[in-house]
Amino acid sequence: MNIRELLSEKVKSAMNAAGIPAECQPMVAPAKKAGFGDYQANGAMAAAKKVGTNPRELAGKITDELELGSIADKVEIAGPGFINIHLNPAWLSEQLGNAERDPALAIRPAAEPQTVVVDYSSPNLAKEMHVGHLRSSIIGDALVRILSRLGHKVIRQNHVGDWGTQFGMLIAELEEQMADSDSASMALSDLEVFYQQAKAHFDREQAFADKARDYVVRLQSGDAKTLELWQSFKRVSLAHSADIYNKLNVTLSDEDVCGESFYNDDLAPLVSELQAQGLCQEDQGAQVVFLPELADKEGNPSPVIVQKQGGGFLYATTDLAAIRYRANTLHADRILYFIDARQSLHMQQVFTLARKAGFVDEHVSLEHHAFGTMMGADGKPFKTRSGGTVKLAALLDEAIERAAKVITDKNPDLADADNVARKVGIGAVKYADLCKTRTNDYVFNWDTMLSFEGNTAPYLQYAYTRVRSVFRKAEIEPVAVSGEIVLAQEQEKALAIKLLQLGEVLGQVADDALPHVLCTYLYDVASLFMRFYEACPILKSDVDPAMRASRLRICHAVSRTLETGLDMLGIEVSEQM
Repeated sequence: MNIRELLSEKVKSAMNAAGIPAECQPMVAPAKKAGFGDYQANGAMAAAKKVGTNPRELAGKITDELELGSIADKVEIAGPGFINIHLNPAWLSEQLGNAERDPALAIRPAAEPQTVVVDYSSPNLAKEMHVGHLRSSIIGDALVRILSRLGHKVIRQNHVGDWGTQFGMLIAELEEQMADSDSASMALSDLEVFYQQAKAHFDREQAFADKARDYVVRLQSGDAKTLELWQSFKRVSLAHSADIYNKLNVTLSDEDVCGESFYNDDLAPLVSELQAQGLCQEDQGAQVVFLPELADKEGNPSPVIVQKQGGGFLYATTDLAAIRYRANTLHADRILYFIDARQSLHMQQVFTLARKAGFVDEHVSLEHHAFGTMMGADGKPFKTRSGGTVKLAALLDEAIERAAKVITDKNPDLADADNVARKVGIGAVKYADLCKTRTNDYVFNWDTMLSFEGNTAPYLQYAYTRVRSVFRKAEIEPVAVSGEIVLAQEQEKALAIKLLQLGEVLGQVADDALPHVLCTYLYDVASLFMRFYEACPILKSDVDPAMRASRLRICHAVSRTLETGLDMLGIEVSEQM
């Protein structure tokens, strides 16, 4: 059930019947203020401007044609032409009852499912994952989960950095260290330390530096032994990433890895095609495309280097190859990139050039969903106390440790405390990020994110356990509750409307790639549940059995909505906390 879509169809039909031009839209949205209905149709103002008439009079014509049947018990015109729709509690009761019993929770699949390629996480395999990979990983994964839930075919792409000149240095170092340990896993047990050792070795010894450069040539020419060492490096590095994804509850797997090396054979042909189309030219020995579409204020076209002077390729070349593979081989309708805002110009260049070169058709949507930076308390990018990069593994371990302390302080006798601490700690880190508007920077604060008050994961996880505790106290399983849902109180109606909006919210997040909209929704659900719980007794002895059953079913709808919504964000719940 999608109330907004249903009302939009009804209002659109009324607008057509009233003789309003077909291009005018109903503009239906949930009401923002109490007393102005549950939903509003605001299309009369724009339509009146188009046809040159009084908007309030036009709103009257629309309401005269509006056939809502049992859906609404009152429709009124307010202000200059707003149409306020008050939903019928009996109709809402029926819809909520259907949703509560529906395995899909009344979330309907998209009318026109698409193939959506999602590019996210994408660590450099030469180094351990750090906090800079957090936002891409968890925002991208939330969209993957939501799009999948709505019935789209979702193809995950982990575009890891696994190619380039630095790998000559790393393979040479790996070969020398394996001579002592005979184990790539042992040599690469700490990727950060290994990289630093290799770099120091490269800077210190000319013979090693020469060897590293020779290994780059061998790697690029397909030398079997060098490729074997490279594969060992990749295998161990990807295992490091897999551990992080598992702990972070992110759904990426080795099957989703499609790194820079995958496109290596297509780079030279791609540059040749750009040359054949007259799009790129030699400039100071490099092959460069100049894009007047992205010219600066002085009118200078934006340069995109696709091949360096020495013949090497760049990120832009690989990204162009990836786009045309995703469009033409994976047959994507949408390609979503979750890459930080500092890469905005790069992505604009790649998108513009891909279209100009005909690598993608006009029907393919290319979308860079940029995000801001995680900041420390000092207002600068989040670092360790010594100023170093914060390893993501260490951050997640600390989150679990801190959550364990908070939980022990609140409930020292909790069973399965370690597992609960893991869910709360990881959930807190993810939600603190996801609940912020994606494009904004945000300040990382342990106390705020682990708080059981306010718009936090622990608050929502605890709200879920409180709802579940109602059934434990009632000594009944939710599926065993029978009887109709009746919305007798205003708090029940407000909660029912909010619960029935889950499908709308997921659709909005899928379209706009803004997970904070779902976070805000879940916080509203939890807050409305608390108002309902305080105003509407459930288990008191004087509560009518039919009313108790109705309210238990509402509770079940709340618990399922919270669990489903948090799962869409990659956050787990617990039965007790």
